[in-house]
Amino acid sequence: MNDVAREAGVSKMTVSLALRRDPQISLETREKVMKTAAKMKYVGNPHVAELMARLRTSRSALFKATIGLINANENPKAFQTHPTIPTYVEGISRSALRLGYALNRFWLHDPKMSPERLYRILRTRNIRGLLLVGLMENNVLPKGYELLWENFACVVTGVRTTDPTFSFSCVDHHAATLLAFEKAIQHGYRRPALVLDDVIDRLVERRFLAGALVSQMTIPKKNRIPAFMRVREADKDLKLFKDWFYRYEPDCLITLYHRIERWVHALPKKIPEEVGLIQLEWRSDHPEWSGVVQHNDRTGEAALNMVIHQIHQSEFGIPQNPTATLIQGSWKEGQTLRSKVSVHLSDGRASLI
Repeated sequence: MNDVAREAGVSKMTVSLALRRDPQISLETREKVMKTAAKMKYVGNPHVAELMARLRTSRSALFKATIGLINANENPKAFQTHPTIPTYVEGISRSALRLGYALNRFWLHDPKMSPERLYRILRTRNIRGLLLVGLMENNVLPKGYELLWENFACVVTGVRTTDPTFSFSCVDHHAATLLAFEKAIQHGYRRPALVLDDVIDRLVERRFLAGALVSQMTIPKKNRIPAFMRVREADKDLKLFKDWFYRYEPDCLITLYHRIERWVHALPKKIPEEVGLIQLEWRSDHPEWSGVVQHNDRTGEAALNMVIHQIHQSEFGIPQNPTATLIQGSWKEGQTLRSKVSVHLSDGRASLI
């Protein structure tokens, strides 16, 4: 390793980090070290490498820098009380601790904090990267913060912002919806339908509805049902939902809202015998539901990694070509669906499993 360091004109530590593809080392330096090591036919000792890896993971990471964690939600306590946002923060905090980064928290809508004052605080604390968490009603950031967006590395979690548009990480809503419809069919339902508020779907650029429309194309035309997108209106007038339900007669509802269970009982219909329920964002406070686990903590981890990468690459300001990291959801079996349907290939008869 010493020989590689001398040949490349860098320190031994730089060689060690570069060979591990550590983002602290610039891409140009990493490539230079890699080429030098290959030229000199350098091969590291795998036993030593394994030992050092264990030592590194067994002790706390050294402090590297501070990241600004911005609560972009209108609720100042969203990091603690919102049903979804705290999970993003959990992943960000866990990853920051492991990687050696501190987090300073700020509320974007703090009436006592002007953009200019926040800018000065960030500069004084030598904060160069910002993570924005909590946009739930719209994906447009408030005006007046151009000084921040143009001078810091910024990444958003959960949704893609517009005006300005930053790189972001979020669950793959489209894939999650495809998975939900697929599971509904596997459980023997024939007329699954999406029940979602239009505001939420617009917030994620119609990825839920797009997944539903694609899924509907895979089932017979007579069983395709238009989505019910008036959830907020139905909260005030349940007749809207009832009229839609009795008109189209869905047998499985794919949704984000646990209160839909009360709506189904009010019809009245039995769950899961007559109507199945699937949660597009499964939560541990309703473990009985079947649904898609979105892994929002992993989304938070991905966002932190993205902003760290931007800092190391000196990518500050509004990006010319924003990037997106999509996190795959996974299925959670519950009690709100009937047993799966299995087809016996020998005689073509179906049975429940």
